[in-house]
Amino acid sequence: MSKEEKSPFTEHLGELRDRLVRSFIAVGIGFVVAYFFKEKLFEILIAPLVTAMGENGNAQMIFTGLPEAFFTYLKVALLTGIIFATPVLFYEFWMFVSPGLYRAEKKYFLPIVFLSVFFFAIGASFGYFIVFPYGFKFFLGFATETISAMPSMKEYLSFASKMLLAFGFVFELPLVLTFMARMGLVTVPFLKKNRKYALLLFFVGAALITPPDVVTQIMMALPLMLLYEISIIGAKIFGKKKAEEIDDDPEEDQDIKSQADTENQKEEP
Repeated sequence: MSKEEKSPFTEHLGELRDRLVRSFIAVGIGFVVAYFFKEKLFEILIAPLVTAMGENGNAQMIFTGLPEAFFTYLKVALLTGIIFATPVLFYEFWMFVSPGLYRAEKKYFLPIVFLSVFFFAIGASFGYFIVFPYGFKFFLGFATETISAMPSMKEYLSFASKMLLAFGFVFELPLVLTFMARMGLVTVPFLKKNRKYALLLFFVGAALITPPDVVTQIMMALPLMLLYEISIIGAKIFGKKKAEEIDDDPEEDQDIKSQADTENQKEEP
């Protein structure tokens, strides 16, 4: 009995292990490929900062330790590998949770994987093309004739990678809330009722994720407010309705109906 009870749990852990292994392999392949273009990738990554620094007449970065440049390039390749592996990562994640979905809901699986990658790319692009230029201008504005900005490769990579991943994942909000609404975990009235608390959480979360300045905090919180409204629309379209009876397993329903008809015929005189 005990062995039979542990079997499903062990099988679940085995599936999780296999999906994690495939995810690590995908990231590893992306890392190896990206490493051959590490210098070019780093130039692309620092382009917004170089442009902002060029306006102040000093477009130069430094590294303060001998191995810093080497490890920075390794981290750039790893970050690129993770970004390029996001289709596989999202696919493995949704495949892992798919057994908990009803048959009628599994038809949304591929669109969910595609939208996961799409929203992540939109979020990372928003951070790179919109937030970075304005944020860097704000920070570099504190330079004076006697104080010059000399960002190091290590510090910039840490800042940029955290920001890009943060914007990429927070832009998954509409998809996550719509999925939860489809599962019946949240409803449209619930989302509307708690809108003010959500907005408060957005500003608190943005303050924790972004650097301690009002500019980047607002530039993350405002898109989250818009994404929350998009989530409500998505929940309204795809969420479960109270009076809706979802045909989760048509074959099972047909068997139950046939069995009920047979019993009714037996009861007739």
